[in-house]
Amino acid sequence: MNRCYGRYSIMARVFRNGRFFVGGAESHTLDHPFSHCMLVINDLIEHIGEESDPAVTKAIESGASVSDMHGRVVVPGFIDGHMHFLLLGLALRKVSLETCTNMTDIRATIESYAKANPSSPRILCHGWEQSTTNGVALASMLDPIDERPIFIDAKDLHSTWCNSAALKELDVESMEDPIGGEIHRDEHGKPSGLLSEAAAVTLVWPHIARVTPLEDRIEALREAGRVYTHAGYTGMVEMAMDENAWAGLQLLRSRESLPFRIAAHWLISPSDDENITLKQVDRAIELRQKFNADTSPALRITGIKIICDGVVDACTAALTQPYSSNSASYSPLWNPKMLAPIIQKADSAGLQCALHAIGDLAIKNAIDALEKFGTLGRRHRIEHLELTSLEDARRLGTAGITASIQPVHSDPAILRAWPKLLGKTRCKSAFAYREFLDGGAVLALGSDAPTAPHAPMSNLYCATTRRSAREPESLAKTNEQYALPLAAAMAAATEGAAYSCFADAWTGRLRPGLKADLAVVDMSWTAEDLLKAQVCQTWFEGNKVYDRDEGR
Repeated sequence: MNRCYGRYSIMARVFRNGRFFVGGAESHTLDHPFSHCMLVINDLIEHIGEESDPAVTKAIESGASVSDMHGRVVVPGFIDGHMHFLLLGLALRKVSLETCTNMTDIRATIESYAKANPSSPRILCHGWEQSTTNGVALASMLDPIDERPIFIDAKDLHSTWCNSAALKELDVESMEDPIGGEIHRDEHGKPSGLLSEAAAVTLVWPHIARVTPLEDRIEALREAGRVYTHAGYTGMVEMAMDENAWAGLQLLRSRESLPFRIAAHWLISPSDDENITLKQVDRAIELRQKFNADTSPALRITGIKIICDGVVDACTAALTQPYSSNSASYSPLWNPKMLAPIIQKADSAGLQCALHAIGDLAIKNAIDALEKFGTLGRRHRIEHLELTSLEDARRLGTAGITASIQPVHSDPAILRAWPKLLGKTRCKSAFAYREFLDGGAVLALGSDAPTAPHAPMSNLYCATTRRSAREPESLAKTNEQYALPLAAAMAAATEGAAYSCFADAWTGRLRPGLKADLAVVDMSWTAEDLLKAQVCQTWFEGNKVYDRDEGR
């Protein structure tokens, strides 16, 4: 409906016959956080309540458009609190090894692709789990498959497995290991096929971006945006922004209007030279001065990202006690001395610090550093928090640190190697989300796509049932005592993620004065049925940008 109030033309729309989730961070204490009707004026929520409310009846009488939600659940537009936008777009074009359980499967999958795509200059794969090859990743295992360069991303993105042609293309034979990474070598000092941690992040990622034509990168970004919109997202927190991804996003944004907002953390690579790392922070500060919430709310720099350790599956997460499987200890990629000047500089410039920390030693170091050098209220955050001591779990809330969690990583189907790697006792403290919540920490739910499925319902299912979204027939659970109530998990996927990047001033809840960002979901409000839920519509700033039933 178009109406004129004085000299202003407005659009009014009533959303009726729905279950509008009005819960927030306090939702784990509420039984029924729902209203049943909402009034939107232009791009903002004007009123939320009941259909009989005077504001609603007056709007309908004045000719407001009416959208029937058909009894479906309406939630704030989902915000992915931790994802990798360009990497996801590129992964959607790569050969998926997600279903491969052994080397025979991997070989057959790649051979099938190679035969169907003879003109592709290289073969790019993703979704490899180290356990499927017993932790072995040699170029010689891939060389017989195809003579073209083959790059295989580990599921966690912390390693890349290459054949000999890919190693030659990377030209790593005479290269020293980058700080915080390793170019694995054989007994003769020749690269053997695996690049891990900073070697994957600083060598492979930029190389693949460089050799991918610009228009292909743009199309990959466009496709990533499409799948996110169809999944009900209206916002994302990009957690490893670099020059290649930033340039692509800027170009895409200049060409078309995007139905979502992106807040990005600039990736800081470790170095022995403090000046080099500080220059990276300077670049983030420079970009934020131009692209911030005031000047560019749709695409902005909000902070920096530091990868403090690796991952459990590769035995590169930093632990206080050695791994049970091999008695090895892995030092943090960033030690406390290295963290101090980076956090101090970023914090003083108003940047948020996001610290990737998976092992209990890395988590403790991250909390210590943010407590000592961070400003309370800056909303610094720790990513993943997979193996946290009980003491440190309780420190998060007190220190004002956002717990950025990815429940899809707690899926029992991908943790089968953990008891051997860590021992059963340590596994009992894994993914302690309820401890974070009860300790007063703000939870921000993310997917870590493309390392895991981006769909919000899989994330919510793992968070609330602690069962497998990958193998829903399985009854296995990961530490059931840490399960989140559904309302609290939903709040973490909306308001919590918005809070984590200072977007809660305009989105994240269904509340008057905030943007009309919505996801309409056909679902029953039970954790057990979340995998059956389907996103039917996505609305961004009052405009419908996806409708399943209309096929767009």
